[in-house]
Amino acid sequence: MELSSVLTILQGAVAQVGDAAQAISGADIKMAGAMIGAGICMGFGAIGPGVGEGFAAGKACEAIGRSPENAGLLTRTMLIGQAVSESTGIYSLVVALLILFVLAG
Repeated sequence: MELSSVLTILQGAVAQVGDAAQAISGADIKMAGAMIGAGICMGFGAIGPGVGEGFAAGKACEAIGRSPENAGLLTRTMLIGQAVSESTGIYSLVVALLILFVLAG
């Protein structure tokens, strides 16, 4: 293969790469950052409620095992505690949606 044909192939490849790099705009980078940020927000926002609700359910099961006659009261109290704990997960969902639709939009 001649040197001129190799140079022609390389120039064509560099031109294609240059066109692809110019196709990525600031809006694309902003949207990618918003999606990554929303994913991180939901990931960390779901850890707390998951651990808290699991801990509450475990302790309620222990309490029901020790005192089965109070199972109704313990279950009701556990569900109220889990609902309060879940509100932080809902807040992180709201923040993630705001990131996606307001900041990235």
